[in-house]
Amino acid sequence: MERDDQRTGGLGAAHQPAAGTGRRYRPPANAAVALADGLVIRGQSCGAEIDGEGEVVFTTTMVGYQEVSTDPSFRGQLVCMTYPLIGNYGVDPEQDESRQPWIAGLIVRELCEEPSHFRMQGTLGDYLRRYNIPAIKGIDTRALTRHIRSVGDTRAVVVSNAGQRSDAELVSRARGAILPEERDVVGDVGDDQIREIAGAGPHVVIVDCGVKRNIVRSLTRRGARVTVVPCRTAYADIVALSPDGVVISPGPGDPANLDDGLDVVTNLMRDETPFFGICLGHQLLARSIGATTTKLKFGHRGANHPVQDMETGVVSITSQNHGFQVVDETLPSAGEWRVAFRNLNDGSVEGLVHRELPFMSVQFHPEAAPGPWDNDRLFDRFFAHIANSKSSPKPVPGATGAEPS
Repeated sequence: MERDDQRTGGLGAAHQPAAGTGRRYRPPANAAVALADGLVIRGQSCGAEIDGEGEVVFTTTMVGYQEVSTDPSFRGQLVCMTYPLIGNYGVDPEQDESRQPWIAGLIVRELCEEPSHFRMQGTLGDYLRRYNIPAIKGIDTRALTRHIRSVGDTRAVVVSNAGQRSDAELVSRARGAILPEERDVVGDVGDDQIREIAGAGPHVVIVDCGVKRNIVRSLTRRGARVTVVPCRTAYADIVALSPDGVVISPGPGDPANLDDGLDVVTNLMRDETPFFGICLGHQLLARSIGATTTKLKFGHRGANHPVQDMETGVVSITSQNHGFQVVDETLPSAGEWRVAFRNLNDGSVEGLVHRELPFMSVQFHPEAAPGPWDNDRLFDRFFAHIANSKSSPKPVPGATGAEPS
């Protein structure tokens, strides 16, 4: 009985059960989530009346559904919110982390139709429909999360008009879904235009692989002049901007697909330009020093991941959103680099730092949004690297080694 209830999302028949059965009324199921491994869960459509496909994943954030929806790192993913009530404070354009939502679909237990917040400008359901994002409610999201933890992040579909479609048909569609690493998701989310934000402090160039607005805010709050450049900007063009420091942003997909970024990181290190890699930027740094990356069975997504600073021993709670990790055993065994942070749940590498030069990276999101602000101080550390670098002589860019490409 439990398995049947899980497969139908606990929905059962479309009509009010007989008195005394102990079962509550459940409305008709007109939508479904189907996974490539054969699991089908039916519920009600609560977003755009279209179908979505991609990789089904879960995130453990209790709030921040709008920031999750607009985080470019979720491109091509159907996001299951583990917290049961979503949408209770509505939506506000100021909470968008990029120019549009990027999720392929949203899966919730209960969607609040009458939210309340003094800044809200609409409901989450209306917001998803406006941006043509499918969503499904009435799902036992915790049961689905446990299933994903068992089988791993996998191909799936959200079908808004499941109607009389058989489970077999839905599963067949799920098996044909395209995973984010099978397409150019970084190219999808990145901005092709160079953007400049004025400031009186150091000039920081952000390489946009899917940058979140709060990364930009975290820099401008500290007075930085910021220039955001497209992901595949040539290193020579970055040098021409005369940056005091460079940030490579988070982004979606498989870091092994971004060989273009390796050239930029390698040349930044050669020229000793202060560098801060965040999430995907961390993975590119690791690849540039000879390490490899691999896909996690189920990614780290949420705002409650404990991470330890390996130098101080301090444990902080972090916001995370990634499906790939740096393989610990492939990092340089000794010498210039050390692991700066580790995840206390699984021991995975959460950051790297050079022992002498101004290069640092983190796998988590110090800018939060959503999530705790415990690690906002890392931006201060990056600015300290910039200040120290400006007071010390540096190699002339391009003066040694290969010419910048």
